[in-house]
Amino acid sequence: MLATWSFSALGCKKAWVSLEPGGSALDAVCTAAREAEADPRVDSVGFGGLPDASGKMSLDACVMIAPERCGSVCAVTRHLFVTDLARLVMERTAHMMLAGEGADSFADALGIASTDLLSPQAQLAWKKWRAGESPTRPTDQGVDSGQLFAPQSAIGEIHIPHDTIGVLAMDKHGVMAGACSTSGLPYKLAGRVGDSPIPGHGIYVDPDAGGAVATGSGELVMGVNGSFLAVECMRRGATPQEAVREVLRRIDARFKPAAHHQVALIALARDGSWSAGALRPGFAVTIADESGVRSVAPDFVYAPATAMIESSENTTKEG
Repeated sequence: MLATWSFSALGCKKAWVSLEPGGSALDAVCTAAREAEADPRVDSVGFGGLPDASGKMSLDACVMIAPERCGSVCAVTRHLFVTDLARLVMERTAHMMLAGEGADSFADALGIASTDLLSPQAQLAWKKWRAGESPTRPTDQGVDSGQLFAPQSAIGEIHIPHDTIGVLAMDKHGVMAGACSTSGLPYKLAGRVGDSPIPGHGIYVDPDAGGAVATGSGELVMGVNGSFLAVECMRRGATPQEAVREVLRRIDARFKPAAHHQVALIALARDGSWSAGALRPGFAVTIADESGVRSVAPDFVYAPATAMIESSENTTKEG
């Protein structure tokens, strides 16, 4: 089981209890995502997520086990557990994606209770941002805090940098599943939807080749169909690390990313081999296996830290 960022470790730990003895990979990825969606300390997913520029919350999610077995929701404004809702789209409809009020109405029809998605902490952060008092720099959003998977008594008040939770798992039956959940870019323009809920962009799983999940600056991922590209590379014989590197190379070549841009991917091949890589330093990948649950640095960083510093200096001079 693999997941993006250290804050996913709590959910992976909970999911591994069922996955390890033979549980479903789909159940596992949904459990891990649901844990983050319910945690108000995670400012990029679910109830803790930061709102759009108007102060309103919207959530996106996708689950996938194959090109023909995928469900997605985006711009959900009244229901919290959007990963479960995406799974219901996959299992109970002939559609692949529901958006906005349509997705919320689908949840209503299934008897799922509505809830307020904006946490008090997120509302306060938005008010500070609107007033020009936000203490968070754009570059902070691509750096993992490395603190949330501490003993519960030691967590306290922790700032969790923004980004998507993406999860990949393979069960003992050889079934692979993926899930992705996010509240989107903080203070985005109302109506903006990023890569996370779109199959082939933020997430892609094909049992014939493998699975991949992306996190970071969604528009950069969307521009190269990042997760699909990674899986296609593996289909053609690339290792997971080679596949991730190719996606980051393509993004770097096309977009010439600024210092505050971050993109990271996790990739899992059908033989169980995996890799993780990031465009900038600061990303962490969470792993759950027979050795336990831990968060570690990715296999490689595409651009060295010096390039990030130089880019930041150039941006300052141009400004």
